[in-house]
Amino acid sequence: MFPTLKTGAVMQYPAKRTLQFNTDAIRFLDGTEQRFRDNPSVLHRWTIQLDLLDESELAALDEFFVSNQGRFGSFSFTDPWDGTTYPNCSLGADTFGFQLRGEMRGKTTLIVCENRT
Repeated sequence: MFPTLKTGAVMQYPAKRTLQFNTDAIRFLDGTEQRFRDNPSVLHRWTIQLDLLDESELAALDEFFVSNQGRFGSFSFTDPWDGTTYPNCSLGADTFGFQLRGEMRGKTTLIVCENRT
């Protein structure tokens, strides 16, 4: 499960959620195209920007990143918009970067991607 902040929140504003469909297209010799869905379900992607984090919150996120081995691991994520839990998600990068600009002034951005089951 994705870690929460001390406030109980998963993300802060501004928050971003992206919905993605996979559509393939076949182009014929006469120039016409036929389009079809590669998969009928939508995939979700969340950009989680976190600011004003303390050292323990950054450490929890770092531990979560290491335990998932970047994009390799899988975990469940609850969408803050509608409360739906997506059981097969992964991180969007193999690197974890953060800034610590003073006491309780940590900052990071994480991408969470829903995977096909």
